[in-house]
Amino acid sequence: MNDINEVKAFFEKDRFATKNGMYIVEIGDKYAKCALKITDDHKNALGALMGGVSYTLADFAFAVASNWKEQGTVSLNTNMAYLSPVKGEMLFAEARMQKDGRTTCYYNIDIYDELGTKVANAVTTGFHCK
Repeated sequence: MNDINEVKAFFEKDRFATKNGMYIVEIGDKYAKCALKITDDHKNALGALMGGVSYTLADFAFAVASNWKEQGTVSLNTNMAYLSPVKGEMLFAEARMQKDGRTTCYYNIDIYDELGTKVANAVTTGFHCK
C-alpha cells in the first residue's frame, strides 16, 4: 500500500474498530495516528468513557502502524494505564514503534483528547508472523 487512501480502504475490514467510529488520521514509518468522535455509545453507566474504547483505539493504532506497509504483525501483549478522564469530544491514539526485532516489535501508544488531556498509555509487544 502506497498511500493513505489505500491504507484506509484496507483497514476498513477491521470492522470492530471502524463500526465503532474509529478511523485513520495519519500514517508514517512504523507510526499511525487514529481517532474517534466520542458519542454516548462510548460511555459507561457513570457517563465516563468506557475503558475498552481507549483500549480498542490503541489496538487499532498499533495494527495500522505495524501492518500498513507489510501485513503479518499481531499483538502478543498489551499493558494499558488509564491516566485521566476524557475532557474533550475527540479521542486520538498515536502508535510509535520503539524497537523492531527479527520476530517481535515493541510499540508505545499515547491516547489523548483534542484538549491535550492524556487519557491513557499503552505498550504493546507484537509478533511478526511472517
